[in-house]
Amino acid sequence: MSDNVIYLTKEWLDKLEAELKYLREVKRVEIADKLKEAISFWDLSENAEYEEARNEQAQVEVRISEVEEQLKRVEIIKEEGKWKGKWRVTMWMEVTIEDIETKEKETYKIVWTQESDILATPAKISNDSPVWNALLWKSKWDIVKVKAPSQLFQYKIIDVK
Repeated sequence: MSDNVIYLTKEWLDKLEAELKYLREVKRVEIADKLKEAISFWDLSENAEYEEARNEQAQVEVRISEVEEQLKRVEIIKEEGKWKGKWRVTMWMEVTIEDIETKEKETYKIVWTQESDILATPAKISNDSPVWNALLWKSKWDIVKVKAPSQLFQYKIIDVK
């Protein structure tokens, strides 16, 4: 895997493309309208509205450039996970784990860092997380250990899909 490539799911690629379209077709127009209105006040040297619109325009243009650059380097990754007849934990798998001590269950979807969203349902955890590193290539009913700064957690994998 090359460092220049950005690996994304089709779902996340669609979100990036939608954001780019919004920035180009909606946000740019809104800012242009703000600039026209601010310019109509004539004195641009002390025109807070003009300065604010220019700053917003700069931020939008930077974000457009970032997204365009990301889209040039995207590679779509297909969801996979069956290995030697068993479902193994890999990218884009949904994994339900149970804390051995507390019996609390959590379901996670493993995604690339750019896609992580702990508030999503199921929570999307980064491939950089310690939980992901412990789960990688494990299968249903395996016990995994996750080392945190304060303690060691043990989880049983309840489901992989």
